[in-house]
Amino acid sequence: MDAQLFAFTGVAAGMVAMPGADFTVVVRNALVSRRAGVACALGIAGGLLLHTALAVAGVAAVLTAVPALFRTLQLLGGAYVLYLGLRTVHALGRPRGADGTGTPSTDDGAGPGAGASGAAPAGPAARPLRQGFVTNALNPKAPITFLSLLPQFVPSGSPAMPRTLLLALIVVVLALVWFPVVALLVDRLGRWLRRPRAARAVEAVTGGALTVLGLVLLLEPLRG
Repeated sequence: MDAQLFAFTGVAAGMVAMPGADFTVVVRNALVSRRAGVACALGIAGGLLLHTALAVAGVAAVLTAVPALFRTLQLLGGAYVLYLGLRTVHALGRPRGADGTGTPSTDDGAGPGAGASGAAPAGPAARPLRQGFVTNALNPKAPITFLSLLPQFVPSGSPAMPRTLLLALIVVVLALVWFPVVALLVDRLGRWLRRPRAARAVEAVTGGALTVLGLVLLLEPLRG
């Protein structure tokens, strides 16, 4: 691995691991079950794959050149993250299961998830997969980051396309490692996290974080 590639991997790892909407949505789903958390993590990686393809195709340059389009995507992304946050906060008022336990559902407002035993619900992984994908795909800052960061690590005189694809794939691979690890760690702590008081505290924190992130994403383009 050359020095530039090594440096880029370190920078990209820090960017991927930085807490944000992706991280919070993975934690929210992992509290339901390991399957839901990993599915959400794969959805985020899918969103990064989409951004990779768009950046290579030059769409990121279009977003930079057309501020109105960029702001529109910001508003859509912020609205979706805010929606997830409000649904999670709203779930705090729902009655728990017979044993007084339960976790937020991966459904957009469906019933409770796993109980204190930590058993994974039998529901499909499509909803958390979709949540992860949409949360990441509607983040317009991702392709801008690709556009601004990747060229700095392309050696002068070397073909830009193969190197850019390699760098972008490194980001996707890092996401494929990091977010499933987060989901598995949360699931590992599930027995404690799914206790009634702990579950409500985590729901309140994740719901509040998503709500604040959504509001920030909505207000940022409006301030511009």
